[in-house]
Amino acid sequence: MASAVYHDFPERPRPPARHSEAAELSVVARAARILLVDSSPENTATVRDALRGFGHEIIARCTSTDALSALGQFSIDLVLIDMAGHSHSGLDLCRTLKRSLPTQLLPVYVMGRSDDPEDEVLAIEAGADEYLLQPLRPRTFQARIQASLRHRAMIDSLDDSEAVLFSLAQSVEERDPDLGQHCHRLALMGAAMGLTLGLPGSDILALQRGGYLHDIGKVAVPDHVLFKPGSLSTEEWEIMKGHADKGARICSGMKTLAPVLPIIRHHHERWDGSGYPDGLRGENIPLLARILQLADIYDALTTERPYKKAMTPEEALATVREEARRGWRDPRLVEMFADILPTFRSTPFSNDHSHFSLHALAASVERFRSQPEKQRASLEEIRRSHEFRLVSGF
Repeated sequence: MASAVYHDFPERPRPPARHSEAAELSVVARAARILLVDSSPENTATVRDALRGFGHEIIARCTSTDALSALGQFSIDLVLIDMAGHSHSGLDLCRTLKRSLPTQLLPVYVMGRSDDPEDEVLAIEAGADEYLLQPLRPRTFQARIQASLRHRAMIDSLDDSEAVLFSLAQSVEERDPDLGQHCHRLALMGAAMGLTLGLPGSDILALQRGGYLHDIGKVAVPDHVLFKPGSLSTEEWEIMKGHADKGARICSGMKTLAPVLPIIRHHHERWDGSGYPDGLRGENIPLLARILQLADIYDALTTERPYKKAMTPEEALATVREEARRGWRDPRLVEMFADILPTFRSTPFSNDHSHFSLHALAASVERFRSQPEKQRASLEEIRRSHEFRLVSGF
């Protein structure tokens, strides 16, 4: 089976504290303060009921003017805007928040009663992070709110310089609308593999951050190279390959990102030494880079791009296995990834993993660990490897 044609390169957790492995490994934050801009008491009650039990504080305001005043008075974590009855002022508020430096990273959800695609387009063009159709579906609404608050918590856990890098990484992703929630999916898939391997919390966090920052060096790649639909010339390929080194250099000044640097620099190395930028081979390739690499490849294969159609999960897994047989990928990690792949495919979010929490991943990992010893043999072999002991600190 020939390897599929795709560029061999090529996107936030904050749950209430619970006694679970996932809660300990994800970014844990205080209960959130949510600003609800809605003139309907009934809608306000609906939102409060949907979020009851999460410990969030709901601050309700009827007008955009009052909402802006509340933003100046309180530290807000997320904004919900109801378009019904005052769509223009609601969208204007959304634009204002997204254009202002202090609030541009603040999650903003717009709620509407019309399923007209044009309303959703208007909300997205105004900068909304999500468009929610009313009446709200409580469980879906809760999952989306929690996902955004976890993302917000991750940003808040960084210092100002790290936040700038995180924002820069998001801008790289936004250059290509075909990526969707690519970085978020990578962060979650990488964390799932780290949980399965039993890696310490510091490595799980590095995998999460690596999911967002791994391609930050592409900010230096010209659009005519990054978005070229056909094959790259030799000169263009050299430019493209430079993104791994540039990304590591961009993040090298941050001491707290030191565990993420090997992911950024080495996620395009190959098991047989034919990768870049350093031609590392075998277990000389950092384990965390190998983990995120598999998530990156799988997501690239199952996502439609201008130069290719999306593969089915079965086709993508077969392709990754073929690359392992060709000597490009760590064969033991590939089989481990194949074992936990149903974790993602069985989720109600289907191919969109952007709202899949680490809590759900941890539960699936526990099911994985309870499977027969035969399915865990490759995992134990990896754990015994010298490189795993170096990375995990065992």
